[in-house]
Amino acid sequence: MHIGVIGASGTIGSRIVSEALGRGHQVTAFSRDASGIDERRERVAWKSVEVTDADGIAAVLPGLDVLISAFGPGNAAVDAADAAARAIADPGVYVRAATALLTALRSRPRTRLIVVGGAASLEAEPGLAFVDSDALLNAAIDGFGLPREYAAVMRGHRDAMNLFRTSDRLWTYFCPAIEIQAGERTGRFRIGGDQPVMDAEGRSRISVEDAAVALVDEVELPRFVQRRFTVGY
Repeated sequence: MHIGVIGASGTIGSRIVSEALGRGHQVTAFSRDASGIDERRERVAWKSVEVTDADGIAAVLPGLDVLISAFGPGNAAVDAADAAARAIADPGVYVRAATALLTALRSRPRTRLIVVGGAASLEAEPGLAFVDSDALLNAAIDGFGLPREYAAVMRGHRDAMNLFRTSDRLWTYFCPAIEIQAGERTGRFRIGGDQPVMDAEGRSRISVEDAAVALVDEVELPRFVQRRFTVGY
């Protein structure tokens, strides 16, 4: 398959590219500015694209079977603090990105879209999302050592997801586990829907590498078209 990956130089995006290449897929890797990227692996080409530019996205869709957006302001793989600051400064960017992606897909309605979002829109209990409770949201933010202003970023992800839910495009929204960080690729995890997957210790966690496995699994065998899903150990 031919897979496009927006945010391909980021923490999750770079793992998605490697996972897809490892399975023999063709990848077009997108970055805001791909001009300085030195790529020597086979079956991957880099192109520049801006995730809020609907016309630019539409121009790169021909030939793609699936487009994955792992977009994030800044590049957390390079400077996590800068990426968080950029997100706080413009939490509305997630809705603008969602709008651009859905607008671009009007020209290619059969192209599937998988969007990597945030875990805060998952439900702490049926009908109650973390993002809808100030107490739950602030506890999560404090636990990660982020400023309270980051709540607007989490709500921005929620608002973007709700925009996808009103669309008839072939979208899938992926919420990673609450705890996600670089680690080991095990290929062993559990899949959930609207609520986080908890381990025996009551933690929702996944490695970035296994999140990439789950995403490419969804590329190869669609199970959540026009739905949200999550993963965890």
